[in-house]
Amino acid sequence: MRICTVKSAANNDFFEQVYAVVRLIPHGRVTSYGAIAKYLGAARSSRMVGWAMNASHSLPDVPAHRVVNRQGLLTGKMHFSTPFEMQERLKQEGVEVVNDQVQDFEHKFWDPQRELEL
Repeated sequence: MRICTVKSAANNDFFEQVYAVVRLIPHGRVTSYGAIAKYLGAARSSRMVGWAMNASHSLPDVPAHRVVNRQGLLTGKMHFSTPFEMQERLKQEGVEVVNDQVQDFEHKFWDPQRELEL
């Protein structure tokens, strides 16, 4: 059984399910598009998770800056208001980024598949 009820939510809209998971990413941690897709039972939909992140910028409670690619790269940075906003927001949370790469990625990575299970 999962702590998060995202999968059983009455609203089956995929973007809303993505936003629900992203809201759970802890301060100072990051996850990947693919990890979110896999958690939602749509493992081949990481690109759709990216589209959801791109559409989330009008939602102040969705920390889109915490979602990176599977290698820890800031591939979504061009969708923020400035080219450095994503990195700056991560830096404010204690996440070091060098050349668009999250440092110590394996320790900063938050896997909803593991973290949201009982």
